[in-house]
Amino acid sequence: MSFFDELKRRNVIRVGIAYAVAAWVVMQVADLVLDAVEAPAWVLKALLLVIALGFIASLIIAWAYELTPEGIKREKDFVRGESITHETANKLNRITIGLLITAVLIVAVDRLVPEGLQVPPSESPTSTANVLAVASDNPSVAVLPFVNMSGDEDNEYFSDGLSEELLNLLAKIPALKVVSRSSAFYYKGKDVRISDVGRELNVAYVLEGSVRKSGDQVRVTAQLIKVEDGFHLWSDTWDRTLDNIFAIQDEIAAAVVEQREVPLLDKVPRSEETDPEAYSLYLQARHFSNLLSPEGWEHSIPLYQKALEIAPDYALAWAGLCRDYINLAGYNLLPPDEGYGLAREAAENALAIDPNTASAHAGLGWISMHLDGDLEAAAKYFERALKLEPNNLATLRNAATFTYALGRLDDAIALGEYSLARDPVNPSAYFNLAHHYTVAGEHEKAIETARGALRLNPGMPGANYYMGESLLRLGQPERALEVFERETDDEWRVKGTALAFFALGREPEFEAKFAELREGWIERWPIEIAHVYAWIGRPDEVFSLVEKDIEINGPGGVMVDPFFTSLHEDPRWSVLLKSAGISKEQLDRIEFHVDLAD
Repeated sequence: MSFFDELKRRNVIRVGIAYAVAAWVVMQVADLVLDAVEAPAWVLKALLLVIALGFIASLIIAWAYELTPEGIKREKDFVRGESITHETANKLNRITIGLLITAVLIVAVDRLVPEGLQVPPSESPTSTANVLAVASDNPSVAVLPFVNMSGDEDNEYFSDGLSEELLNLLAKIPALKVVSRSSAFYYKGKDVRISDVGRELNVAYVLEGSVRKSGDQVRVTAQLIKVEDGFHLWSDTWDRTLDNIFAIQDEIAAAVVEQREVPLLDKVPRSEETDPEAYSLYLQARHFSNLLSPEGWEHSIPLYQKALEIAPDYALAWAGLCRDYINLAGYNLLPPDEGYGLAREAAENALAIDPNTASAHAGLGWISMHLDGDLEAAAKYFERALKLEPNNLATLRNAATFTYALGRLDDAIALGEYSLARDPVNPSAYFNLAHHYTVAGEHEKAIETARGALRLNPGMPGANYYMGESLLRLGQPERALEVFERETDDEWRVKGTALAFFALGREPEFEAKFAELREGWIERWPIEIAHVYAWIGRPDEVFSLVEKDIEINGPGGVMVDPFFTSLHEDPRWSVLLKSAGISKEQLDRIEFHVDLAD
């Protein structure tokens, strides 16, 4: 008897077929179950390894042993005529047929059940977002951070920068929904499945790749993946010099659009070309700027300036400087007049070079709101920025803050929810929305949204404060105090604990915390001290502090601030608002409208 015939006689081949079909069924079921419980990607890989080892073991056992009515016996213990392998073969055939029927049913269910019906569990990062169903015809893409293959961490800025440039390029296409940098970069360095990324970010396609940089030589690999089935729609590799990096970016963007057949108003946007050395410095500067830390800005500003020494007409570098100076002023690292003044100069330089630099218009909108207190000018700047880049989620979040300053809470919340749905793993998006929910009195939503921010960034400044304020307003001062004490921002922690101590009747502790708040922050943030005076029922101290804060920080939503609701009947309140140019009648005359894409 040949070896093949012996394999058939001992049912090794039948066992292999039955095992393979059973393994396929198990993997399909496991994929669904593990996806539902959000198990890490390594669990499925470990199961696949166990199944593969089991396959080898099953073939060895089928060769060496035989299943009998008395149990498993070694093959060599049988007399050839007493073997019942033919009966075992019939049983294996029936088992295999049953498994095949199960497999057909799984495939049928997968094909026939409508897509997009799965809702992330309540504890997932997207639980408070208005999630749109992901389908194959959904024109949406996430640009994951390209992997740095250079073997040098100092080149990380380049791979990250190239990813962000591609993201910004694609975001200029109105018909294409592009996930923001903050959400896309959430997955950097994480072992995740494309299907998980697609579900959590609510996109139909993912663009990923790698970058290898050595001197001025660059190798870029990119591939577009369909989330629904993991199919690679397109991939390519470029070996070029830094002089050609802009052409590479344009080719990748064009390839994505071609694969998606996205309807365009005109044509695929093209990269802004500049000197390659200035471009490399710009990417380094933006890498440090994105850290949003004093150390980051200490590195980024000189790099932007060095890039501008090489290419003075580099509008995006001027816009980057504008952003950094705004942050320095906002984080109280520069006096407002100085920080916003430098930011204004940088933005105006960018617009003198390229009037269509959207981020420069957005920067001037922020300066007009916070330094000048000129909400009408801010409205024009923000509208212009969003007309140029309607998909820019950072500008949309700023627009939400602006509509809050106009006292239009419904619009601010709508913009916040829209941004969060398209930026679902960005803690800042959760934080901003939690703030607006708190002001609007939607405290349960505020608490859950603040929790979303803390799930993504446990140290997120302000998230515990707004959760605590909502708990306080729901009549739970003990719980509020616990939450306030977890706040990472010193000013918000001191203020929150002072409010809670007063609500609990703990007078000495309240007085100590309130004194600490006044001593540390009355010059920079007088509005926070005014909040406490209003909370403890001392209105006479409130008015001068609010007026002072408007002069320093702009109107900031004073007219809808819930701390001051009890003062609305005081004649001094309407006089204060009118003199600051923020009475309801004055604000209602300011035209500001944002068209949100479907």
